[in-house]
Formats: sequence, C-alpha cells, structure tokens
Amino acid sequence: MQRLTFTIVIGILFFSCNSPAQESRGTEQNSVDTYSMKKNDEYPVQKSEAEWRAQLGDEKYHILREKGTEYPRTGEYNLHFEKGTYVCGACHTPLFESGQKFESDCGWPSFDDAIDGTIEFVKDTSHGMVRTETLCANCGSHLGHIFNDGPTETGQRYCINSLSLEFKEEQ
Repeated sequence: MQRLTFTIVIGILFFSCNSPAQESRGTEQNSVDTYSMKKNDEYPVQKSEAEWRAQLGDEKYHILREKGTEYPRTGEYNLHFEKGTYVCGACHTPLFESGQKFESDCGWPSFDDAIDGTIEFVKDTSHGMVRTETLCANCGSHLGHIFNDGPTETGQRYCINSLSLEFKEEQ
C-alpha cells in the first residue's frame, strides 16, 4: 500500500509541474538563457549545513537545502492572496510581491515574475526531465522551478514550494 501511495504521489508531482507546454519546448524551458554556476561558498549569506539545519528544522531544511518538494496542495501559501511580500524562508530576502502571484491550479504557489536580481536559475536534469530550478540569489536555497506556461504577459510560471517562503504582510 505504501508503494502504491508513493507511486501516485510521484506521478502527481511529475504531471503537476511538467505540462505539455513545457515538453513541446524541448530543452528550451523558459526565457532564462543564463544558468548559475555558483558554488555554495559564493553566496552572500554563508552558513554551514549544520547551522542551516538548526535554523530551519528538518522539513524546511529538506526543501530549501536538499532540493526537496512538498506535496501538492498542502502548502500554506498555495491559495494565499494577501497583500505583501514573499521572502526567502532561509535568509528573508524579498523574492516576490503579492501582485506577481496567481492561481495556477498546479498545487504550489505560482508567480509570473520575481523581484529583479533575487532569483538564480540552474539547469535541472533530475527525474528524467529538463527543467529550470530557481534558487535564492542571496543564500542559494532551493525555491522550486520556472516554466514557460504562465497565463500572464510574462508567460512565466514560477512554481515555488510554500516551505521555501515566508510572507510579510503589507503594512
């Protein structure tokens, strides 16, 4: 039974963030044409993995530092539409404004753009796919992925883990 449940969850993850729109583009996943080649010791915020684990706890550490993915439709910010700013869950760098968020029905918070200079892009060939991973440009923490199937004029969909974010309400 556990194996069947695991297989179903993996199938949902694969299809939720890998629509036919992305597949038809081949290796051109989005308009990002520059990928990061930074090493962990090249980010402005520097902490040991032990320090990150102590700060973040096991669940957030798994997502942010080990490139994990939360289950779809379980994240705190999936259907969250308050006014404010979404910041990195590790270093608190502002990443997305609430006006950039939209409902994509993919199961994760989705944004059509990011605050300039805050996101880094890395080619991700894991799980038999070619995708573009998004990282916090300040600390190198994993946020999610970006796809070229967004419904707004940017054409982008940042598919981001809720556990990679914290929300600062507009005052």
